[in-house]
Amino acid sequence: MKIYKMLVGFLLFALLITACGPAATEAPVVTEAPVVTEAPTAAPTEVPPTEVPPTKVPTEAPTAVPVEPVELRFTYYADGVEADVIKPLIDQFMAEYPNITVILDVVPYKTIDEQLPVQVESGEGPDLARITNFGAYAGKLLDLRPYMADPAYYEANFPAPILNALGFGGYPDALTITGPYVNKTLFDQASVELLGEGATWEEWTELSKQVAEATGSQYAISIDRTGHRFAGPAMSKGAELINAENNFVVDTPGFRAFAELVKSWHDEGITPQEVWLGAEPVNSCINAFKSGQLVMCMSGSWQINGLAKDVADAFDWVVVPNPTGEGGSTGIAGGSAVVGFADTQYPEEVAMLIEFLIKPENYSAFSAGASSLPAQSEVATSGVEFATDNPLVLAALSAYTTEVTKLTDQAVSLNVHPYAFAYYRNSANRIAQYLSGELSLDEMLVNLQQDIDNAIAEAQK
Repeated sequence: MKIYKMLVGFLLFALLITACGPAATEAPVVTEAPVVTEAPTAAPTEVPPTEVPPTKVPTEAPTAVPVEPVELRFTYYADGVEADVIKPLIDQFMAEYPNITVILDVVPYKTIDEQLPVQVESGEGPDLARITNFGAYAGKLLDLRPYMADPAYYEANFPAPILNALGFGGYPDALTITGPYVNKTLFDQASVELLGEGATWEEWTELSKQVAEATGSQYAISIDRTGHRFAGPAMSKGAELINAENNFVVDTPGFRAFAELVKSWHDEGITPQEVWLGAEPVNSCINAFKSGQLVMCMSGSWQINGLAKDVADAFDWVVVPNPTGEGGSTGIAGGSAVVGFADTQYPEEVAMLIEFLIKPENYSAFSAGASSLPAQSEVATSGVEFATDNPLVLAALSAYTTEVTKLTDQAVSLNVHPYAFAYYRNSANRIAQYLSGELSLDEMLVNLQQDIDNAIAEAQK
């Protein structure tokens, strides 16, 4: 366990240190937000008066309990147990500051994706939220630094590109990375060895088919119905999804090659059709994988807890290296962030809650309980005692940690791109039209590029 802690700490610290410098040709790492080309070299000790209205700049760091009762609304989504893990921390915060009540409103991710931006735009948003689409809130997040007791600690312990992307309005609470899960029990039953580093998507496809046939499994291979998961394999096959001018370009050999491969899965009937082509698409292949009827599912690190809980001891599952191509072997970096909104009536209290949550002991407790890769450098350096003795979970976390070190520049730039939403919102539907035969590959790529260009043009008005 100590060796594992050291490995996780070392690799993640190396990633975070790297993320603090500018990418070679693309935007820096995060989840979705304005591109930055240079990270600050030092944490500023004060904010110019023009950045914060004079009436809102506190005369001293807020350390005392507020005199008047304050109620903060915190809109929160969870992929797994995150809400259960953060609630005790919020309870602890409220015990320390009894005049502050935090209402944790746990909602589906669809609410965060579709409704929250509208609420914030109309002035009806919460005080805080957990988000992934940073770009949707550009200019709407609260610069926390004037209200923090120790803004230097905040700036020193998170990658500068992430904080810049958030406008210093929050912190990344978890790092995620995409990658494939494999049902190891089915491989064992078929007496087939797992492939290792350097295997291609074509090799995994053939081997998964072999295992499915030998074990009578219904499906061999699948990928989540999202442009986010599609991007990693496409980049591994050589797609330059983000070009040197920082623009999206989908018509590349690598993107074409992976689209053709996924279509072959559908044409051969070796993939669950309902993921991409159902009347009500299920979007993720993870449920088919959990059922034991799918050999290989391309998803991401956020699925670890759900697999541990839902599969239990029904079968053994493992995370395998992202398949390799001429573009390398890469997943897509991402994650979520906890943010405060600029129009909150209680900026000091919002900052107090966030500053409480980023304390190393509290951030580490969240990472351990949620089995999430930490994005806080002090915590990453120290290592996390993950709250599990499940060897499958620990092995998966170790495997994803290794995948972090293999990320290409564009794989860490995708989510931080200011117009990443233009690609994400349009790609799944257009790819599905190609997979169903409604559009040819050429037509799909032309339409998708036009969709992206139109969305960016509309956003720039």
